[in-house]
Amino acid sequence: MPLLLETKDLTIQFGGITALNEVSFHIAQGEVVGLIGPNGSGKTTFFNLITGIYRPTSGNILFQRESITGITPFQVARKGIARTFQNNRLFSNLSVLDNVIIGMHHKQKSQWYDAIFRNRFSRKELNEAAHRAMELLCYFSPELADDCYKKAGELPQAHRRRLEICRSLAADPILLLLDEPSAGMDPEETSNLMDDIRKIQKKMSNIGMIIIEHDMTVIENVADRVVVLNYGQKIAEGSFIKIASSPDVLEAYLGGNS
Repeated sequence: MPLLLETKDLTIQFGGITALNEVSFHIAQGEVVGLIGPNGSGKTTFFNLITGIYRPTSGNILFQRESITGITPFQVARKGIARTFQNNRLFSNLSVLDNVIIGMHHKQKSQWYDAIFRNRFSRKELNEAAHRAMELLCYFSPELADDCYKKAGELPQAHRRRLEICRSLAADPILLLLDEPSAGMDPEETSNLMDDIRKIQKKMSNIGMIIIEHDMTVIENVADRVVVLNYGQKIAEGSFIKIASSPDVLEAYLGGNS
């Protein structure tokens, strides 16, 4: 399958601290890559570089063979990259449905004056967005669809995570970045999350996914390939079985090889 994303010697320094050091990475269309490593290893920093929140000190980021190094987060979203965050970034006082519709904002053509005067074009676009949002909610979580008018801040943690994924998918991404999607979930909720990821693969077979996770059950069950970071450097790459038996990975997590 063709490459979606490739980084070459990606590096970022904050003062005298090197948070990410010459990381080369790739993901193909339709592939699911697990990105793991101890706390502080550079995983979320890597996401922030890809999505334009940080500008790299050196190195290059290619998306569909085009350099996106240093472009703004809004431009990254328009290219087809969407993400979730380690901590929920939902609009807590807005409804579930509104949160998903907001995920389509960068694709909508209405201007601020259309929203004020509620002309025919803006009403039509809003109705289409609401219909699309309900389709996503019904497919990924009938429970969320039933609660579509409930405020996002009133949802339990597992449903907030699921809502954030639905909002990201509303942007019709080609590449989806999930930052610790199972955080705060119990084993049953984690199992449901894995089912949700499989639903994404089934409905959007060409989408690539990079998943940051500390729960190795998720990585083992959904990732085609695993990349391991430690102290900002890539220390291992391969299948989950290969990674799980790597001395370097064991040392990074356990402080030794046993």
